Order: sequence, then structure tokens, then C-alpha cells
Amino acid sequence: MFEPDFDKGNGLVPVIVQDFDSKEALMLAYVNRQAWLSTLETGKATYWSRSRNSLWVKGESSGNVQLIREILVDCDSDTLLFKVEQVGGAACHTGYQSCFYRRISDGKEEIVGKKVFDPEDVYK
Repeated sequence: MFEPDFDKGNGLVPVIVQDFDSKEALMLAYVNRQAWLSTLETGKATYWSRSRNSLWVKGESSGNVQLIREILVDCDSDTLLFKVEQVGGAACHTGYQSCFYRRISDGKEEIVGKKVFDPEDVYK
């Protein structure tokens, strides 16, 4: 069975997460071997949280899970692309549809994303 090259990133492989239908970039996360195997087994995107230093099933708190529709791997086997069905409409813990909800133009930040929920209501 295929396995990404976990050695290059000290046990972690970056994952670009994209909405399967809209093709919008949703987020960047990381998987270790355990998260990779869990993702394959459950069909739900599972990551390694560097801030919590633990396994993280996307949406376990918010309900905004990511169902795997397709997985692609780059030429070096050290980066993954998860194409997902984003249940609940929001990938970002700040309540936005995508983690890439801010645009920088002429050195200024502009909110361009769609806010789907209020994080204070979800993460009590």
C-alpha cells in the first residue's frame, strides 16, 4: 500500500485541502503516519495538530467534517492534496468557508471570504 514520504518532514507531510466541487483552497494541514492511516480507514480527513500535539479529526468539535473524495500525491511523495466534501460549509475554525479568507493588496488586508458561523457559538 502506498505511503507518503514521512521521513523528509520529520514525520509530517503537508496536506493542501481543496473543496472537491468548487476547487476552492480550504486550508493547509499536516498528517503523520497515524493520521494518514486513520484518514484512509474512516474516509474523514484526519490531521496531526502541531499546536495541540495530537491527532485531530477535522470537524470533531464543530461538526464541519471533511469527507475525502480524492487524494493526490506530488511527484516527490512528500505533499498531499485532499479533495474533500466540506460538510457544514466552513473549513476554518474562525468561521469562514476557507482559511484563505483574507486578501493582501497594496500591503493592506481585506476580508474577502464568506463567514459561515460564529466560533464563539460553536466552540463554547
